[in-house]
Amino acid sequence: MTHQYTIHPDITQAETLPASFYRDASVFEAIKKKVFLKSWQWIGDENRVALPHSVYPFVLLEGFLTEPLLLSRDSDDTLHCLSNVCTHRGNKVALHSGKFKKLICSYHGRRFSLEGTFESMPEFEDAKDFPRPCDDLHRFPLLQWGPLLFAGLDDSINFKKVIDKMEERVGFLPIAEFYHDASLSKDFLVHAHWALYCDNYLEGFHIPFVHEGLNETLDYGSYTTEVYDYCNLQIGYTDEATEVFDLPEGHIDHGKNVAAYYYWVFPNMMFNFYPWGLSINIVKPLSINRTKVSFISYVYDPSKLDKGAGSALEKVEREDEFVVENVQKGVNSSFYKAGRFSPSREKGVHHFHRLLAEFLNK
Repeated sequence: MTHQYTIHPDITQAETLPASFYRDASVFEAIKKKVFLKSWQWIGDENRVALPHSVYPFVLLEGFLTEPLLLSRDSDDTLHCLSNVCTHRGNKVALHSGKFKKLICSYHGRRFSLEGTFESMPEFEDAKDFPRPCDDLHRFPLLQWGPLLFAGLDDSINFKKVIDKMEERVGFLPIAEFYHDASLSKDFLVHAHWALYCDNYLEGFHIPFVHEGLNETLDYGSYTTEVYDYCNLQIGYTDEATEVFDLPEGHIDHGKNVAAYYYWVFPNMMFNFYPWGLSINIVKPLSINRTKVSFISYVYDPSKLDKGAGSALEKVEREDEFVVENVQKGVNSSFYKAGRFSPSREKGVHHFHRLLAEFLNK
C-alpha cells in the first residue's frame, strides 16, 4: 500500500498531516522502511569501545527496527559500525562486549576482521565463487562529533552537513570534554505516537500554556525557530542573565542572553544544549501508540546544573507527556481531520511534516 501526503510548502496555506497518519497501522509500518531505514541514528559514544580490539554489540531501536549492530575499534584505533548478523546463516556474531582480535560466529565458525571483512569459513573449500563482497559484514557510514557517534542506515542524507549546521551555534563548546552522566539519564514511556511527541517538541507555542516554570525562565516573545535541510533549531532566550551561554566574540548570537539551543534532527533526535552541557533525547517508536523517549545527559559544567532552562527537565518531560497523551486520544476522534499551522510559531512542525511526506511519498 502506498501512502501519499501533501503538505503545502507555504506554511500560511498548509494543513498538518491528517489524523489518519497517526492511527493507520500500515503507515506506521511504512515509516520503518521509508523513514527510519533511510536515516542516521545516534548510537552512543566512543567510550563504548575505548580501546583497540574493543567490540560492543547493541540493538538499534529495539522493538521497532530491532537491528543488531556492533561497534568495533580495530588495531589501528579506527572505529567501525557493522551489522552484527553473520553472512552465512544469520546468527548474531558478537554476543557480548569485550576485547577480541577477530569476530567469530559461534554457530559455524565464520571469521571476520574487526573491520567486518570476511576472513575464513570451515568446510567451504569446494564452494564456487566464494567469498564474495556480500560475505563481508555490512558496514554502515560512521561519523563522530566529540565523543558522540552516528551511524547512517542509508547514505542518501549528508549527515556531515547536519553536524556542521549545529556547530555553527555550539562549536565554541568543548564537546570533546563532555562526559556522560548516567545519574541524569532516564527512559520515559509515553502512550502516544512517536511523531506526536516530535510535533510537541518542535514548537515553543505551548510553553506558556503547559510549562509554567520554563515559561518564567524563557522570554517567549523572542523565542525563535530556524529551519535547515534535515534539522531545525529553536533558540530559547531569557531576560535573566544568570544561566546563559558565555558566547565568544564573533558568535552569531554574541551579546544575546541565550539560555538554550534546541536542535531537532530528522527523524527522531533532539540535542538540547544548556550552559551545563547536553541533553540528548532519542524518540523510539514501540507501537502505533507507545513510544520510549531516552534522555541521555552529557555534562560540561556541573556547577550550572539545576539552573535556568536546563533545570527540572523531568518535570518538563512529564508536562509534555500529559499533553501529548491527550493529543493521542484526540487524533482518534472521528471528527478531527487535520489542523493548520501557526506561521509564526509552528515552523518546526511544518518542516517535520514536509519531510515525513517527502520520505513516505518516495
